[in-house]
Amino acid sequence: MELLHNPAFLVAAFFAVGIAGLSKGGFAGAGIIATPILALVMPPVEAAALMLPILLVQDAYSLWTYRGTIDWRNIAILLPAAVVGIAVGYFLAAYMSEFIISAVIGVSSTVFAIRSLFFAKAELAPAKKADVPAGIFWGAIAGFTSMILHAGGPPFQIYVQPQKLERDLFIGTSTLFFAAVNWIKVPPYLMLGELNVDILKVSLTLAPLALITTYFGVKLVRRFSTESFYKIINVLLLLVGLKMMWSAGVDIVRFYA
Repeated sequence: MELLHNPAFLVAAFFAVGIAGLSKGGFAGAGIIATPILALVMPPVEAAALMLPILLVQDAYSLWTYRGTIDWRNIAILLPAAVVGIAVGYFLAAYMSEFIISAVIGVSSTVFAIRSLFFAKAELAPAKKADVPAGIFWGAIAGFTSMILHAGGPPFQIYVQPQKLERDLFIGTSTLFFAAVNWIKVPPYLMLGELNVDILKVSLTLAPLALITTYFGVKLVRRFSTESFYKIINVLLLLVGLKMMWSAGVDIVRFYA
């Protein structure tokens, strides 16, 4: 419990859990920076392990809030593929360069967000159906990047956003998908030895903050129309993409320095 006596950790945890709460409340994508914030004051792998129980607590609240607003076709397509992606991520975790994954996802997210925000044709395009081949691909990528980086949001958004689901349906589907993904990630994290008693105690201490921030995230997102919601989501996706590319660039410079 030494972490709880570290002022730097407490500040980082407040922002990380708060941002994750906004993400779980409906602002998908924002939560991707939660783990990197914690990684500023603790080892990255421990930061990811600490965030996992917190995400599970936030998932439970979000699932209750958005129950009944789920696109089951998307879940049926994405979730089995995500399981495969998580398994691949577990077995390749020791061999993969995180900065390469960050760079690829960052570029894809940035391009998609720019296209959606600044090109009218993308905005006016008819809604797409939940396509099986594309869903299998992006579902597997979401599972893989979630296992490695807790960064499954961008691949999910790239696949689901063109379907132009109603706001709560999009959030409910995202909530169920990532709740399932996070629970599936628990055994791999246990086998890696990262979810130890000390980490779980710190996560439990932060649980009330996790619930409060998720509650306010839900309240905030419901103030926006579906159209405004998607614009905000695309802005967040753009910021996330740029952040991932920046982080990848910094890591590459450090690697070759």
